[in-house]
Amino acid sequence: QVVESGGGSVQAGGSLRLSCTASGLKFDDYSMGWFRQAPGKEREGISVISWRGDTKYYVDSVKGRFTISRDNAKNTVYLEMSSLRPEDTATYYCAADRRFPGGGIQSLRAMADFRFWGQGTQVTVSS
Repeated sequence: QVVESGGGSVQAGGSLRLSCTASGLKFDDYSMGWFRQAPGKEREGISVISWRGDTKYYVDSVKGRFTISRDNAKNTVYLEMSSLRPEDTATYYCAADRRFPGGGIQSLRAMADFRFWGQGTQVTVSS
């Protein structure tokens, strides 16, 4: 099970920090990723972090603005978002993957099959 939190409404240029706490799995066996889904669009993977936290991958649309991190002692993964834009408005979800614990784009793609999606956390960015 994963539970996301930290979303909210901000103006363009603002910042938010999302959290995702996982339970029922051995957290440090998994890479962890963040996805988002905007209204009328498919869910897209935006970032992934390896099980040790030493490898991070971002899609181009968030690179340089978002930072993923994790705390294995707390079974939690974070997403620091800055310089937010209206196009970042979406529901944000986290996911886990054990097939590619080293992270990277393979892991992010594998997470599309994740079966235990949470409720997500809403991020709304106004212009």
